[in-house]
Amino acid sequence: MTAPVAKAQTMIRAPVAKVFEAFADPAVTTKFWFSKASGPLAAGATVRWNWEMYGHADDIHVRAIEADRSIVYDWGGEGNLSRVEMAFTALDGDRTFVEVTNSGFHGDVESVVAQALDSNGGFTTVLCAAKGWLEHGLNLRLIEDKFPQALKAGWKGR
Repeated sequence: MTAPVAKAQTMIRAPVAKVFEAFADPAVTTKFWFSKASGPLAAGATVRWNWEMYGHADDIHVRAIEADRSIVYDWGGEGNLSRVEMAFTALDGDRTFVEVTNSGFHGDVESVVAQALDSNGGFTTVLCAAKGWLEHGLNLRLIEDKFPQALKAGWKGR
């Protein structure tokens, strides 16, 4: 059996440089995905992303980054890292196609399939949230609304 790979993609009606920056620069990414980051993405860097609304954080190990084209990073718990590859393709001056592939899940067959399905849903949500922000300047609150039962007590939103 071939190991499952999660894939999510969408077109965002914004120039490729703006879309790429939205995922590389936490000043923008925090508008639609995680709530805090220790710094911007750069090749070789380890960056901590926080989802304060859930009391969760992950270390992102940036493996490669090519401006306006791709971001590759590993993330997940110690000994359970998976690889995320984000590709940005300019369709014309004002449209960008974003593809996210997450692979390298660990565990038994059931666990690996569950991780891939969860990743697919998660990255689909992130891309939709990015689309809302980049096209309309709206924080649709998709990330915090995905699991309202898991929100930290007292979380009032951004």
